Amino acid sequence: MKVRVEGTGGSEGWPVPGCACASCGRLDPGHRRPASILVDQRVRLAPSRQPSEAGPATASDIATGPDAPAGPHPGVEEGLPEGYRLLRTSDGREVTAPEGGRLLYAVGPPSRHGEPGDGPPPDSPFDVVLIDLPDRPERLGDLRRRGRVTPSTRIIAVNLCHRVPSEGELARRLGFWGAEAVPDGTVIRTASTPITGGPSEATGGRPRRTLLLGGSRSGKSEEAELRLAAEPEVTYVATGPSGGDDPDWLARVRTHRERRPAHWRTVETTDLAAVLSGGRGTFLVDGIGTWLAAVFDESGAWPGDTRPDDLRRLALDQVEERCEALVDAWRGARARVVAVSDETGLGVVPATAAGRLFRDALGRLNQALARESEEVALVVAGRVVPLPI
Repeated sequence: MKVRVEGTGGSEGWPVPGCACASCGRLDPGHRRPASILVDQRVRLAPSRQPSEAGPATASDIATGPDAPAGPHPGVEEGLPEGYRLLRTSDGREVTAPEGGRLLYAVGPPSRHGEPGDGPPPDSPFDVVLIDLPDRPERLGDLRRRGRVTPSTRIIAVNLCHRVPSEGELARRLGFWGAEAVPDGTVIRTASTPITGGPSEATGGRPRRTLLLGGSRSGKSEEAELRLAAEPEVTYVATGPSGGDDPDWLARVRTHRERRPAHWRTVETTDLAAVLSGGRGTFLVDGIGTWLAAVFDESGAWPGDTRPDDLRRLALDQVEERCEALVDAWRGARARVVAVSDETGLGVVPATAAGRLFRDALGRLNQALARESEEVALVVAGRVVPLPI
């Protein structure tokens, strides 16, 4: 199968004509043309239409012939050339060529309908996937989970536009997701070698342990989720309290849950050392600050009570032991782990003894975890600043 990616931009290209946003302002006009895909010089996929239900292709889905113009084609009635099949499924538009090459064009909202009964098996893998990754990178993770994307699949990002701040940020994200962006006009053959080192690889050259630091509402949790969005299997380790009847905290927890991919597994625990020591696969820990607060609670280590000094010292020793056990488990982890933690000490000195005690303990724990991490970054206002060793 020969796939010519004539355009890789969104419905209006990138930059969007007349748009005053910073993303569009960074690029020259016509940098990326509206998406248009030509298969074997015979079938062109319409760049913008997404049907509302699954089923065989209709005339407005495709255009045929090497000179078929780009854009919607409501007048085409010839259908597909002999030997080609195009199905609209819950994953997108699937093209099968006469020699058996398979392509998925996953742009627009996925259908809620099942696959047609005829054609390839529902979990048949693809040779090439052209996918709108800025929209829902978790779709790629789900395709990997179901075996539709394998290490042999070429994954190309299309429908690129000002949803991404810059080409540099696009490349950074695609590196996490094991995908690539190509210039307009690129020709892809199913026999071409896919990129390596992405989420479909066992570990590749990726960091095993990543610590993401940031202040409140800095974007650190979103950055952690973005990095793992295209993984086939992720265990989200929630360390925060249940929230009880606090409406603000419950709303915060609900927002986090709704943002996570549906196929991720969630574990709520404060026994992080056990999770990291025995776990395999990929873990997202959110976060270290809430874990430490829970450990203070469980140990009764907060100041201000009337207990004797020796009992309060014993409680603080228990906190220190839990922190050391976590660092040991982090050092020996065999799983891939991305953890989120609060960076402390950037503001005023806390007014309470409890605040100062917690700040100092979390600062020391962050340092210890960072020493045992292949990658550490600071997230500020949604922007990521790598912290090299």
